[in-house]
Amino acid sequence: MSVPPCDWQISKQKLSERGQHLLETGQWSDCNFIVGQEPQQQTLKGHKLFLAMSSPVFEAMFFGGMAEKNDPIPIRDVQPEAFKALLEYIYTDKVELGSFELACELCYCAKKYMLPSLVEECTKYLWSDLSPKKACRAYEFAKLFEEPVLMDKCLQIIHTRTDEVLKESSWEDVELGTLLKVLDQDALQISSEIELFSALERWAKAECSRKSLDPTNGKSLKSVIGNALLKIRFLSLTPQEFAEGPGMSPLVTKDEALAILMNILCTGNKTPMPEGFCTNSNSRAKLVKQPHPAVFGSTNTGMMTSRHIFAPYGNLNTCISARSGFLNDGEPSSSTMRNTSPILVDASINKDSGNLPNTSSTVVVREGPKYYCLRSVVQQTDCLNTNVLDCSITFSVDKNICVVGVQVPTQIAAASNFTHAIDADTSYTEILYAHLLDCDGTRLTYTHFTTKANFGTLVEITFNRPVYIQKHKVYRVGVVFNKAGWYPVGVCAQNMSCDSVFFSFGVGNTAHAIRDGLIRSIVFTYH
Repeated sequence: MSVPPCDWQISKQKLSERGQHLLETGQWSDCNFIVGQEPQQQTLKGHKLFLAMSSPVFEAMFFGGMAEKNDPIPIRDVQPEAFKALLEYIYTDKVELGSFELACELCYCAKKYMLPSLVEECTKYLWSDLSPKKACRAYEFAKLFEEPVLMDKCLQIIHTRTDEVLKESSWEDVELGTLLKVLDQDALQISSEIELFSALERWAKAECSRKSLDPTNGKSLKSVIGNALLKIRFLSLTPQEFAEGPGMSPLVTKDEALAILMNILCTGNKTPMPEGFCTNSNSRAKLVKQPHPAVFGSTNTGMMTSRHIFAPYGNLNTCISARSGFLNDGEPSSSTMRNTSPILVDASINKDSGNLPNTSSTVVVREGPKYYCLRSVVQQTDCLNTNVLDCSITFSVDKNICVVGVQVPTQIAAASNFTHAIDADTSYTEILYAHLLDCDGTRLTYTHFTTKANFGTLVEITFNRPVYIQKHKVYRVGVVFNKAGWYPVGVCAQNMSCDSVFFSFGVGNTAHAIRDGLIRSIVFTYH
């Protein structure tokens, strides 16, 4: 290790910068850790004072009555990269969560050493980066570490994007408990119960292979699935669907198949269902495929706006009152353009070319106009965010453009008789997360955004980097509101023109549209 320069402290203005220097150089370190398992094991240096003042576990380890005597200190249950990220957070108050796997590892590490603020950072990243591919694994992680909000968010994706979840190759690796949890749900985004049965059979065959059992043997398959067959609603199928699907599966014997088919065919059939099979004939297919997932309840005629209460992370409860109306508050009803210190992609790129640079490449920018495709609001509804409120909308364009950000509405004044009413001040601190995904759910760019905002206006969120958008392809933009209060959701126009660019909103999978009225404008450049 190189000798640190003299008087290095002079150039480090902030405590985090000085902490970063000590972490990187190991200067004055007084403890060592052997982290991970061979062959990935690494030795990392630390400073007892820094560690103890951040974690009660480290305090007990170094200064408690049972202080650690070993040096180096073995830490076998944490991966080196996760422990490095933990140290960086302790020394600098910064954390870089570059992957789903690292976030899971680091969350475990943060819980172990009792850093609740870091646990919160990790869980926020996990639920903001959720996709059908990751939903089941994230659910298992949240269940293991007792993170109910993350569990609810995962179940929301499983409810609304079930067909995608079941088609993922990762489905075959879920735990049995997770499989049974999915089969317990009453509302799933599927076209038929056949999808659930096929997913169960796929999982059973994979589990048999893992346990060195014959995946073609019915008894072997049944031995690994617990009571899963009791949760499949065979009676919701048509005779043909059952005969051509489950009836041909080794999971169902010929006698069982005949008895089930008799129950499907004959009303009032006295033949009992085989033991261990479901008698529920209600279809759960497409029960959650709704354009606006709000649950309506009692009405209070004293209120003049539609207020939907949303519990944390999108769980729906009740509607206090309801009234449809048209926006008439001076907000522009058509797309507008502003010239505010904007960004434009380099002129060497043809905006109508089908071949755009890879989005991971460096974006060359220069001064130019910035455009705002502002969606007109045709119906106003207000919703209460009690903790975290997410929204998303899919869109496509007829020209190649470069998206630089979005606009969302700020909070509105709430009636004083509501528990979560916001103060009467003219401004507040808005805390937002936003990302842009491609049609496969891959995140192209994102940002964490905090600003002082005035009530009843729009706030502009700028992404970490501009992203090239190809014409006629579907993209999805999502925003998460982390501040409790009332927000104007509204119903917005689905087709808008801005300058010479035509936008289509709500295209593709309708399950991707969640409170899309909260995303009012796409901010972009083109030439």
